[in-house]
Amino acid sequence: MAHPKMAQVKDGPAAPLEMSATEFRALGHDLVERIADFLERIPHRPAAPHMAPSQARARLGQGGLPETGAEPGDLLARAAELVFEGCRINGHPRSWGYVIGSPAPIGMLGDFLASAVNPNLASWGSAPVASEIEAQSVRWIADLLGYPDDCGGLLTSGGNMANFIGLLAARRAHADWDIRSQGLAPAAGRLRIYASRETHTWLEKGTEIIGLGTDAIRWIATGTDLRMDTGDLRARIAADRAAGEKPFLVVGSAGTVSTGAVDPLPELAAIARENDLWFHVDGCYGAPAIVAPDAPADLQGLREADSLAVDAHKWLFVPLEAGCALVRDRQGLRDTFSFRPPYYHYGQGDEDLVHYHEYGPQNSRGFRALKVWLALNSAGRAGYTKMISDNLRLSRRMYEALGADPEIETATQNLSIATFRYVPKDYNPAEDGEYLNALNMTLLSRLQAGGETYLSNAVIEGRFYLRACITNFRTREADVRALPEIVARVGREVEREMNGNR
Repeated sequence: MAHPKMAQVKDGPAAPLEMSATEFRALGHDLVERIADFLERIPHRPAAPHMAPSQARARLGQGGLPETGAEPGDLLARAAELVFEGCRINGHPRSWGYVIGSPAPIGMLGDFLASAVNPNLASWGSAPVASEIEAQSVRWIADLLGYPDDCGGLLTSGGNMANFIGLLAARRAHADWDIRSQGLAPAAGRLRIYASRETHTWLEKGTEIIGLGTDAIRWIATGTDLRMDTGDLRARIAADRAAGEKPFLVVGSAGTVSTGAVDPLPELAAIARENDLWFHVDGCYGAPAIVAPDAPADLQGLREADSLAVDAHKWLFVPLEAGCALVRDRQGLRDTFSFRPPYYHYGQGDEDLVHYHEYGPQNSRGFRALKVWLALNSAGRAGYTKMISDNLRLSRRMYEALGADPEIETATQNLSIATFRYVPKDYNPAEDGEYLNALNMTLLSRLQAGGETYLSNAVIEGRFYLRACITNFRTREADVRALPEIVARVGREVEREMNGNR
């Protein structure tokens, strides 16, 4: 209800971007109809567009900024067509290329509502309820995973940023000098991080961004199961200590990006404790699988982490962007990120209030928490347990179906990721293995362009494999059963075209 002393006084023409309530209502209803029709037709559309860069640019036009504005109704209709026809559909039931979840419709509406108010979640006083919604969402994510719900945490743009926050908190906690004022003192050149080669590239980006450099990373060997070799980890830590280096961080993966392998997290936690190191878990993909009754037992170790990264826009089925950083000791976040200059005067004396600019690198922060909160409320623990368990089961069924096809060689199946490749019936294993790699590279491109399914790849011991990752609540048994026939059929087409080059 409007404040009685705040009545609007109309003076002059409306701003170019202003819109009357009547016009907004009409355009909004029309756009919702278009989106609803799009959602209804998703299973009948190609999983991804087959479009060259020149075609995408031609659709937009190559002119400069328009001198005068377009009619909003025409513009929204054009934008909807461009977006619907020109982007990979992550919510397609056969979209299995990347670890991006099918977006929950309630999350779409949440983004719409959040942008209408447009609060800035830098400080509690700017957006009290929005800030509390984020705090509750963070607690609920921690609770869902069995992580201490009195931890510190915040929502981020995605997994890279969530992992960077853990990395920065670990460096701040283990630097034995005043790193905030002195920066990277000479001792920083001795800080060492331990992770397997299967770790996502966020770690390389992060060490470069914060000034440690990628040489700070000690790459630990993996076994044939692509999980970190704890014997090698112990040996590398001991060798670095003996050489005068300063180990400070062990990074474990709760579901590697290529194959979904889960590192031996409980043992990594024990090694970190024994050596007084910070234990960080990259759970951006696989952490939510801990809710499934048949999840790998090693996932339990993520509950012992000093910091944990999770992506709500992956297996919690929230629209992009929505990552989450959790840190066991919430004061560690303030120690790392908080500054209180005189121009930050909130008039709030309650230290329990969360001013999110003190918990991460951003000041201005959007209301991404609303779509997360809505999805968590809508599905509940039981809903997530069912959806994630279904994905795990369907991935195993897919792997079985692929393995039963004589023209397909399976490689790995972990969590909801299966890897495999097409092998022609007459292929001789003694022949050039690079031919098989080239065949499957071409096959992947053909499958992505064809639209029947969308896959990505993994490279394991020099072999190029196709990769299917199911983080999708629309995928059904019929979809996974259809994959072997699609792969074999298109594989034979590619093989016939390449046959002359063998």
